[in-house]
Amino acid sequence: MELNGIVQSLENKIILVTGSTGFLSKLFVEKLLRVQPNVKHLFLLLRSADSSSPTQRLNKDVTGKELFKVLRKKHGYRFDSFISKKVTPIFGDVSLENLGINDSDLEKKMHKEINLVANFAATTNFNDRYSRTKSSEVGTNSCLLRVLFIIGYC
Repeated sequence: MELNGIVQSLENKIILVTGSTGFLSKLFVEKLLRVQPNVKHLFLLLRSADSSSPTQRLNKDVTGKELFKVLRKKHGYRFDSFISKKVTPIFGDVSLENLGINDSDLEKKMHKEINLVANFAATTNFNDRYSRTKSSEVGTNSCLLRVLFIIGYC
C-alpha cells in the first residue's frame, strides 16, 4: 500500500495513541493531523506527570512543541480550536488495568468508537535490567490486547 493509500485509509478514523509524549508518537500525531486533517479523532493517552490537567500536559509536552509549528502556522489563531476538536488527551497508563482510565463513561465511549490503536508506549529507563524492561513491554502488550478484545478487534 503506498503512502497516499495509507493516508486515505485514516480518513474518518478514531485512533487511540499510546506513549503520546514520546518522540515517535509526537511525530505520528503531527504528521497525521497535517496530512490527513479529516482523521475523525485522536485519543492521546498521557501518563500523569504532575498535578496538571490532561489538556495542560498535551499543550506543554505535545502540541506546544516546535514540531507543531507548521500546523500552528497553517491554522493560525484557530490552532487551539482545531486541536481541541481533533484530540482528546486522557490520563492513563498502558501497564494498568483498563489503561488506568477510571472514567467508566469515557472508557465505554472509547471502546465503542476506536477504530485503530497506535502503540508508541515504551519504558525509557535505560538503566533498568533487561528482564524488568522485557516484563514491562510484555505487560503493555497484553494490556493492549485486552483493550483490542474489548473493542472487538481480537
